[in-house]
Amino acid sequence: MSRLTEAASVVLSRSGIRPEVGLVLGSGLGGVTSQIEPVVEMGYGEIRGFPGANVPGHEGKLLLGTLEGFAIAALKGRAHLYEGYSPAEVGFPVRLLRELGVRILIVTNAAGGLKPGMKAGTLMILEDHINLPGLAGHNPLMGIGGGPERFVDMSAAYDRELCNFALSEARSCDLRVDTGVYAMVAGPSYETPAEARLLRLMGADAVGMSTVPEVVVARSLDMRVLAISCITNTLLDTGGTEKTGHSSVLSVAESAAPDLARLVRGVLRRLKG
Repeated sequence: MSRLTEAASVVLSRSGIRPEVGLVLGSGLGGVTSQIEPVVEMGYGEIRGFPGANVPGHEGKLLLGTLEGFAIAALKGRAHLYEGYSPAEVGFPVRLLRELGVRILIVTNAAGGLKPGMKAGTLMILEDHINLPGLAGHNPLMGIGGGPERFVDMSAAYDRELCNFALSEARSCDLRVDTGVYAMVAGPSYETPAEARLLRLMGADAVGMSTVPEVVVARSLDMRVLAISCITNTLLDTGGTEKTGHSSVLSVAESAAPDLARLVRGVLRRLKG
């Protein structure tokens, strides 16, 4: 039995749920799961081979339940490259979600804003990304043996229909939502002012330390992806004088979690038709 099959067997033995939708919750955004009707919750340590989530704001629990008529699996926190995990290990939870039955993945994160005028607390729908670690040789599909899976087309990584659902729902709820390109860096140190300017010149609207490995794996498994950043701080408008810390990032993310929950629920309702 493979590690993936064994992990799926453990989860299914506890819940019996075959989730249709997966939800990955970033720093400070775990409160979104308060909207889910729970069936079972498991610590990541109970699932063999599952990478731990050891950063404040990441609970490290898998919640299975229902939301807006969908069976859903929610990851309350994630692993990061900067914790010492390989890209393949960071992508393993998404492989598990697909093994359980998930076909639609909603990924969230806390990010720094690079677009001029972008305000903290804004939700940004990802239209595209720049995978800086992946371009430098840290791709979660490296080392996988055989088959076409590793040569996944990333020209339309983010599902247009799901993005449109999110934008329509935001307008109907009067939520502060933007769209843009997310740049992934490895972290864990925050960007210098010069690095922030460089990322903006490259076309990035926000920057963070996660999400992209999960999206790459999801697309390699033919999952539809919606990704949403919570902009927790801005990096260019302050001239580099505003200090950034993880506690302030968590505070802004936690305050934005109710808006994110409303957006996710609205997307699911529209998906249900």
